[in-house]
Amino acid sequence: MEQVIFKDLGCMSYQKAWDFQTQLHQEIVEQKLALRKANQTLPATSSGLHYLLFCEHPPVYTLGKSGSIDNLLLDNEALAQAGFEFFKINRGGDITYHGPGQIVGYPIFDLDRFFTDVHRYVRFLEEAVILTLADYGIQGTRVEKYTGVWLEATEDTPLRKICAIGVHLSRWVTMHGFAFNINTNLGHFNNIIACGITDEDKTVTSLAKELGREMDIEEVKERLKNHFAQLFGFTFAIPG
Repeated sequence: MEQVIFKDLGCMSYQKAWDFQTQLHQEIVEQKLALRKANQTLPATSSGLHYLLFCEHPPVYTLGKSGSIDNLLLDNEALAQAGFEFFKINRGGDITYHGPGQIVGYPIFDLDRFFTDVHRYVRFLEEAVILTLADYGIQGTRVEKYTGVWLEATEDTPLRKICAIGVHLSRWVTMHGFAFNINTNLGHFNNIIACGITDEDKTVTSLAKELGREMDIEEVKERLKNHFAQLFGFTFAIPG
């Protein structure tokens, strides 16, 4: 069974977290290439080939490589005045928001050790969030042509996105990941066309908004990380 090193990075700047996951990603790729060159494999019980990082970011907007800058509704001066950062990054998807009260997850997995199927990987990310929502009595769902996790429309509310997903893979090693709205300030999504979706019948939401109370984000993290382990079939490495 594969082992994954879990790290909760707390509140960390986007740049610092990006640099850290890039470093881990490169280390895993280099280790893979070195083992392949030596015609060796690492035992399945060895740790160091996979990481699951959780963090929160100060308010920041990120634009994926396939996104449009037109979906950012603030200019540089307005961004600075409001205290937001902005980054163009190498994940898939369009523009999204990260901020306090949100679980941002960065799985850095060598999919050669699990399965080499990008679509299945994204579905697993979605499923981990769907299972976590179910723990709180909320039914998450998928929407055709859109990634992420959604809540179905009701008579009073439109289709709501509660988790955005954008990933990048190199040599089957993953980086970037998902943003799960827990106690998120949803007003910050008003400065962007979130994920480039202009449909009037779609919006964003958070776990706190749906349940009408502030959530214990540490409890949600624990549930979420355990669903990851069950879905992918790994154990968490014991910190040394």
